Amino acid sequence: MSVPTILENIVAEKRTHVAMRKKQQSILHLQEIGPTAPPRGFVRALVDDLAKGRPAVIAEIKKASPSKGLIRADFSVPEIAKSYEKFGATCISCLTDEAFFQGRDSYLSDIKAAVALPVLRKDFIIDEYQVHESLVLGADCILLIAAILDSTQMSDYYQLAQELGLDVLIEVHDAVELEQVLELSPELVGINNRNLHTFQVSLDTTLELINRVPENALVVTESGIRERADVVKMQRHQVRCFLVGEAFMRFDEPGEKLVELFL
Repeated sequence: MSVPTILENIVAEKRTHVAMRKKQQSILHLQEIGPTAPPRGFVRALVDDLAKGRPAVIAEIKKASPSKGLIRADFSVPEIAKSYEKFGATCISCLTDEAFFQGRDSYLSDIKAAVALPVLRKDFIIDEYQVHESLVLGADCILLIAAILDSTQMSDYYQLAQELGLDVLIEVHDAVELEQVLELSPELVGINNRNLHTFQVSLDTTLELINRVPENALVVTESGIRERADVVKMQRHQVRCFLVGEAFMRFDEPGEKLVELFL
């Protein structure tokens, strides 16, 4: 019997978590609640910054991870969000998974109350329930991970998110996943440089896949951006959108690290 990977463990726990949530609050009730405010345009914000000649930076709020353990002990979500906004982030990504990343659903509303930036709910979506839940929680964009969804699920959740007014970042980490995802003609494709089964990172993943993505889709490189040289390397290959978390979160003033890397 093979040992479950990190990703397989996360998905197994998520299935249990979603089943519990459904018992606490039905999907019909979520639909009745709806959003507290219209979603902020996540993709639009990225496009606007690119049109100004700036790199589009999705700055992530992440307390911990399965591979690195605790990343930031001094963890005030509103203050981190304000730092990102002050120093020029385009959007914010926030981990809401609790079991493996020490996230909280409430972080989304904390961010929305603190800043005007659009917010991505970074979680492991395996059920349509979570799409409706994301809208209620205040997400402006959701993450769909090709490695944990079949083609039918991916299509259904993508279409549902669009119907609800949510933007979608579809994440891939190899050519097979990318080929499947491109059938949806997505606006936003995330290339994760981190192998979610082993959590090993290689920036070459983005460089190997970017030329396979049509020009009408924005490519976001995710994971592994730690130094200015990494940013320059990506920009030389026409990568203009970045999702960065750990490099910022380990810095006392996260926004200052953003400036150091990008501006």
